[in-house]
Parts: sequence; structure tokens; C-alpha cells
Amino acid sequence: MTLVEAYPLLKPLHVTLVTASGILFAARGAAVLSGRRWPMRPVWRHASVAIDTLLLSAGVAMWVALSLHPLRNGWLGAKLGLLGVYIVLGSFALKRARSPRARALFYAAALAVFLWMVSIARAHDPLGALRVLLGG
Repeated sequence: MTLVEAYPLLKPLHVTLVTASGILFAARGAAVLSGRRWPMRPVWRHASVAIDTLLLSAGVAMWVALSLHPLRNGWLGAKLGLLGVYIVLGSFALKRARSPRARALFYAAALAVFLWMVSIARAHDPLGALRVLLGG
């Protein structure tokens, strides 16, 4: 089976992994903000890494199957750039921020970036949902 033939399986897998990744991050972040310890236990950290690795692998397989390129397809480039921002914000939200207030701000920002990436993917537009808000 070629990647193009696998696309009908890859897309729902990718969407499922996006959902799982977002839910796990949201739950871990909320728990960290409420002072819980479970989000930093190895099982949850490893689950997050495993889901995100599979998610990235499915995404790369779809780029190849559809002959997409982040520089040619602006929406994909925007999404990948925001992925880096999301990772940094999430890291500060879960463990690197020095105060609860800072963690809460990083958590809110990470969730906003995550949702913006989802809107970019759905719209295939670098502005995602912002396009509608800007009247485009």
C-alpha cells in the first residue's frame, strides 16, 4: 500500500492523535495548576511523548502522501511554526515557569496556540479562524 492509498487511514488517525494530545495536555496542565503531582509522573510524560511522536509521524506521512511542503503551502508552514511555539509554552506551563501565575498564563497561551493550529489545519489557511475575525 502506498502512502497515497493509506491517506484515508492516515487522516482519521492524525485527527484522533491531535485530539488525544490536546486532551492529555489540557488535563495535565489543569492538574499542575491545581497542585497535583500525577501529571509529572513518568507514565503520563511517556504517554504524551508517545502520542506526540505518533502524531508527528502521521502528519509527515500525510505531507508526503499529498506532496505538501511547508514553504509552498503556507498554512502548513504556519502550523509547524506554531507547533514550536506550543511546545515551548507547554513546557513552561507544565514545569519551567517559576510561579503559579506564570504557569497559568503559559497554560492559557499554549491552549490558545493549540486551538489556532487546529483552526489552521481545518481552514488550510495560515490565519485559520483569525481569517473570519478579520473579515476575510
